[in-house]
Amino acid sequence: MNYKAKYEEWLESDYFDVETKKELRDISGDEKEIEERFYTSLDFGTGGLRGIIGAGTNRINKYTIRKATQGLANHIIKEGDKAKGVVISHDSRHKSREFATEAALVLAGNRIKAYLFDDLRPTPELSFAVRELGATAGIMVTASHNPPEYNGYKVYWEDGAQVVPPHDKGIIEEVNSIEDFNEVKRVSKDEAKEAGLFEIINPEMDDKYIKTLKELSLNPQIIKEVGEDLGIVFTPLHGTGNVPMQRILDELGFRNVHIVKEQEKPDPNFSTVSYPNPEEPAVFELGIKLADQKGAELIMAHDPDADRVGIAVKDDKNQWAFLNGNQVGILLTEYIINSLEEVPDNGVVIKTVVTTEMIRSIAKKYGLDVMETLTGFKYIGEKIREFKEGKYDKEYIFGFEESYGYLYGTHARDKDAIVAAMLIAEMAAYYKAKGSSIYGELTRIYEEYGYYKADLEAIRMPGKEGKEKIESLLKGLREDSPEKINNQKVTLKKDYLVGKSYDLVEGKESSIDLPQSNVLQFLLEDDSLVTVRPSGTEPKVKFYFSVKGDTEKEANNKLESLKEAVMEMTK
Repeated sequence: MNYKAKYEEWLESDYFDVETKKELRDISGDEKEIEERFYTSLDFGTGGLRGIIGAGTNRINKYTIRKATQGLANHIIKEGDKAKGVVISHDSRHKSREFATEAALVLAGNRIKAYLFDDLRPTPELSFAVRELGATAGIMVTASHNPPEYNGYKVYWEDGAQVVPPHDKGIIEEVNSIEDFNEVKRVSKDEAKEAGLFEIINPEMDDKYIKTLKELSLNPQIIKEVGEDLGIVFTPLHGTGNVPMQRILDELGFRNVHIVKEQEKPDPNFSTVSYPNPEEPAVFELGIKLADQKGAELIMAHDPDADRVGIAVKDDKNQWAFLNGNQVGILLTEYIINSLEEVPDNGVVIKTVVTTEMIRSIAKKYGLDVMETLTGFKYIGEKIREFKEGKYDKEYIFGFEESYGYLYGTHARDKDAIVAAMLIAEMAAYYKAKGSSIYGELTRIYEEYGYYKADLEAIRMPGKEGKEKIESLLKGLREDSPEKINNQKVTLKKDYLVGKSYDLVEGKESSIDLPQSNVLQFLLEDDSLVTVRPSGTEPKVKFYFSVKGDTEKEANNKLESLKEAVMEMTK
C-alpha cells in the first residue's frame, strides 16, 4: 500500500478518532508532508521508538504506541513471564502520560499486569523499579534530550537494562508482524483496574531508590565538613530530575544548593532552551546567571528523563568551563577508585567504542581491566548482568559513555544522572576540602596521563531523503575507505557491521567480538581515531574524533585539524 492509500485509510477508518482525522485533513494539500508521515512505519529499533509526535504511521501517537505495546506483549507471552507484569514510567513531554496509560491498557488487554508510576519519574528509577518489583519488563516513555516535538518509547527487560539480543530482535519481529491496528488488544482503565491488571506504584518506591543511592556515597563525612560552604546550582531543564535531585542533595547534607526556578517545573515545551540537552553550553545560561549571583562553584544540568548530566565548573582563571562527557567520566573514575577501601583484583571499568581511550591508562595504573561495548548504555547494562550470572569473573566498578551517561552501582542497569550528580557534588566537596577543585584535578589527570582530547560533530539529515543520504554516506565510506585522513595513513579499519577489523599495515584481518552495528572506525598512524555512525535516536550521522598530545596545545591543534579534514571529506 503506498503512502497516499495509507493516508486515505486513516481518514476513512472508524478505528482512528476525530482529533486524528482533523489533523490529517489539515495537511490534505501538502503532498510532501503526507508522504513523510506515511511513506513508512515508524521504526521500532533495538532501543524502541522515537519520533515526532503526530498522526501517521511514521509518527509517534497513541496508535503506534498501542502497536508497539502489542508487539511487546506478544513477545512476553512467548518468552517472558506475563504473571510478573510490566513497569511503566514517563517524562514531562507532550502526551507522555497519555502514551504511558495507553501502554498499560494494551498490556491489560493481553492479561499482563501494568505497574504505572503516579506521575513522571526518571529513567534510572524505572530501571530500578523493574528489578525491585520483579517485573518481566519495563517501558519508559521519553525522547531523552530531543527537541519538544519528539517523544519516544524505550523497552527494558527483567534485569532492568534496555533490551538486547535476543529480546530486542524478538520484539521487533512481533511489532513488524502486526499488519492491522485492529489486532491490538486493549481494555478501558476501569476494566483493567477491576481485573487487577492496572496498579499505581506506591510512593515507597521513591524512598527505596533514594536510600539505595545514598548508600553509594563514598565520602559522606566530607559533606558534613563543607556541605554548607560548597555552592551548587542545579537545573532539571524542565524534566524529571527536580524532585529526586533536590531530595538527595538535602538528605546528604548539601545546604548551599540553588535551583534554577525558571527551569524547575515540568514543561513539555522546554520553553527556556531551544534544545534540552546538557551537552549544549547554551542550556547553562540561566544557571550561570544564578551561580554568579550566589557565588556557586558547580553547576549541574540534567536532561528531561534524568539519565544524562552535564556540568560547568570554575577554571584556573575563575571562568566557567563546560566539561564534556569524557572529562567527567575520567574524573569520576579516578574519584571512585581512590575512594574505595579496597580495589578488587578483578575489577573492571566499561566504556563504549567511542568513549575516551584515556580510561585505559587510568585503569592500568590501578590494575583494573577495561571492557569495551558498542555505543548504547544497554550494552553496559548487559555486561553487569553477565558479571552477576558468572559469565565473566569480573567485578563492575564503573561504566560511562562520552554522551554524558554514567553509572556507579548496580541498582540500575542504565545510565543514572541522579547518582552521577550526587557523586559529582560529593567529588567537588572532597576536592574543596583538600584545597583543590574539579578543574584542578582534571588538570592534574591530564598532566599525569597525557592530553587526550575528543569531540563530536553531527550532520542532521531529517526525513526520507535524509535517511537515504545517511545510508549512502556510510556505504561510500565502507566500500571506498580513505587511505589517508588529515595526511595520516589509516592503519586500522574496524567495520562493526560485518564484525571485522582490518590491519592495513600487516594486511591481516580479525573478528570483532561485538554484536553487529552500523559503525565504522579508522585508526591513524599518529593514534588519532575517527568513528562514524548514524544516531540511533535522531536523524543524524555522527563523527567522533579522538587524539592525544604531549601538551594541551598540541592535542587541541591535532583535534581541530582532524575535524576539519574529516568534515571536508563529507562535502
